[in-house]
Amino acid sequence: MAPLRTRTRPPVQSPDTLVEPRLGPLPNGPAAAAVLAAGIGCFALGLLTVLSTAFPPLANVLQFYPPTGPLTGVSTLAVVVWLIAWLVYHRLWRHKQVRFTTVLVVTLVLIILGVIGTFPPFYNLF
Repeated sequence: MAPLRTRTRPPVQSPDTLVEPRLGPLPNGPAAAAVLAAGIGCFALGLLTVLSTAFPPLANVLQFYPPTGPLTGVSTLAVVVWLIAWLVYHRLWRHKQVRFTTVLVVTLVLIILGVIGTFPPFYNLF
């Protein structure tokens, strides 16, 4: 009678052995890309608000839904600009460590400019 063959299972690996440990900090580029894109989107909203007030033909083009006027076009384009900026900066910075303080300051300036652009006393100047 021949001996029975038995299968042996491979040793179980712990989660620590499955992934190589990273040295140094994780890249902050994806987070910085999201933050900067938000600032760019806010600035786009303010700029498009001013432009649609200053140029009536542009306001007519931005009327996607006539009862709301150019608001639908302005907000839709601002969201598109935000998404495109997020995609572009995410791809550029996904593996990089960037100066987050600089990104934050630029974002805050863009947000302030965007808010000013949507402030009626400002855009009614045009």
